[in-house]
Amino acid sequence: MDLNRATVLGRLTRDPEVKTTPSGQSVANLGVATNRVWTDNSGSRQEKVEYHNIVLWGKLADIAGQYLGKGRRVYIEGRIETRDWTGQDGVKRYRTEIVASNLIMLDGPKGSSAPASGDDAPPVPQEPPAGPAGEDEIKVEDIPF
Repeated sequence: MDLNRATVLGRLTRDPEVKTTPSGQSVANLGVATNRVWTDNSGSRQEKVEYHNIVLWGKLADIAGQYLGKGRRVYIEGRIETRDWTGQDGVKRYRTEIVASNLIMLDGPKGSSAPASGDDAPPVPQEPPAGPAGEDEIKVEDIPF
């Protein structure tokens, strides 16, 4: 059995570039950065950034173009694909991408007043919304598994 699945949670490095194919299908390209932080053997804090090329098709591409912008946090699931082509200089080139099948926007849409990360983000309410009348709070001890 084979499995080709990628999951990325990070920030957009640029605004999505949305185009339309000759057949009329939308395609969006975007970059996502993920950070990894660890402490090395000497006790020093280390950090490494990875950059991922993401491709979205159809409705996902339209949504990304409408609601996403540079710096926004996203969760993306998809598969890894590597394209190859020969450049004008005759050199064969490769590009590895994640072709997204699922997209979750973790910040509010660009230009909205929805919560976003950063110092200018509006405060997030700390109390959960009230449930229907007469409904008790669920406690962890009451969950049967």
